[in-house]
Amino acid sequence: MPIEIKELHIKINVNEGSKPNSDPKAPKSKGEDPVAECVEQVLKVIERKKER
Repeated sequence: MPIEIKELHIKINVNEGSKPNSDPKAPKSKGEDPVAECVEQVLKVIERKKER
């Protein structure tokens, strides 16, 4: 018998006074917009799927 979920409650806490994560080990982009970089990667994946 399958289980059906009719409602899903998600609770988050936001701290407005906290500083953003500044992890020195995190990869940094080359001055490009992170959104544009993500779009480029998605387009590359789509092109690879078309080749198959």
